Amino acid sequence: MGTPMRRSSNTNIWYTRRTNETMRLIITTFVGIIFGFFLGVSFPSLSLTKVNLSSNIFPSVDLTYIEDKYSGLSTQALLNVWSALKGRRGSHKFNNTKIWIPTNPRGAERLPPGVIAAESDLYSRRLWGLPGEDLIIKPRYLITFTVGIEQKNNIDAAVKKLTENFTILLFHYDGRTSEWDEFEWSKRAIHVSVLKQTKWWYAKRFLHPDIVAPYDYIFIWDEDLGVENFDPEEYIKLVKKHGLDISQPGLSPDSGMTWQMTRRRDDTEVHKDTEERPGWCSDPHLPPCAAFVEIMAPVFSRDAWRCVWHMIQNDLVHGWGLDFALRKCVEVRHHLHRKSAVFFSLLITSLDTACS
Repeated sequence: MGTPMRRSSNTNIWYTRRTNETMRLIITTFVGIIFGFFLGVSFPSLSLTKVNLSSNIFPSVDLTYIEDKYSGLSTQALLNVWSALKGRRGSHKFNNTKIWIPTNPRGAERLPPGVIAAESDLYSRRLWGLPGEDLIIKPRYLITFTVGIEQKNNIDAAVKKLTENFTILLFHYDGRTSEWDEFEWSKRAIHVSVLKQTKWWYAKRFLHPDIVAPYDYIFIWDEDLGVENFDPEEYIKLVKKHGLDISQPGLSPDSGMTWQMTRRRDDTEVHKDTEERPGWCSDPHLPPCAAFVEIMAPVFSRDAWRCVWHMIQNDLVHGWGLDFALRKCVEVRHHLHRKSAVFFSLLITSLDTACS
């Protein structure tokens, strides 16, 4: 009778222990589910950028970018993105080479030199075809006029003096460009229109040295110049012959009020100095008695214009005083010593080609 009683007691103890373990498992599971739920709800508000993560666990990525881009996604979506980024970690090792070439133009130091186009041009391009066939002739000189429609006949006369070696650029201060279509050459010219601006305002903003670099000489002329006696190709020959970086055609002797320096002479091709009225020149080797070109019709070499462009101030729209300062862009490169004074007038002068 004792043995059956013992078996019943052992069975009850085993059953009670199994029931306690089951309840503990259920409670633990329930608590885990609740904890996971609250953790999942609070996860989007967790700032990854405020957590110091070991570089051995996570790749070197921009955590701020991940947080901003994926903050509205589920936890599983974030984990998927993170896994993808980790999978790409190996490929980043092969693209870690940095390019930095200080001799490149400013802002392009990270580019290989072979892909840099530091200069441009004003040549028109076709919309189709081979680029090498776009230009049959590349003009070597650029001439600009700042114009209003009232001077269109005078500009037409000046342009008809030019050869195919010239690119024509018109700056329209009156906004009227369509009226110029009556001239055949206007269809080949470049037109820039901004109301009520001057030629030096245009020159500073549209004639950057890197844009006009293909041209040997740049003419920046007023609209009211008479060109009856002017031959542009002969003028260029004289400029090259005498090595002139900054020059202008000589004005007719019967022109109105002008400097003696810029008047045409009949006894020489080029004059480099002159005698002005008493008291007008503090130094016979400085403007306006020497090294002087007026701003109405200057002609610049490519190198000289690069210097002059940087000297033009953004608010110097009328160019007042610029003609007295132009010599600074050639005197450093070309100078002669004469009686302990620096003499600059040999390479910056007016030319005796009439332009009234």
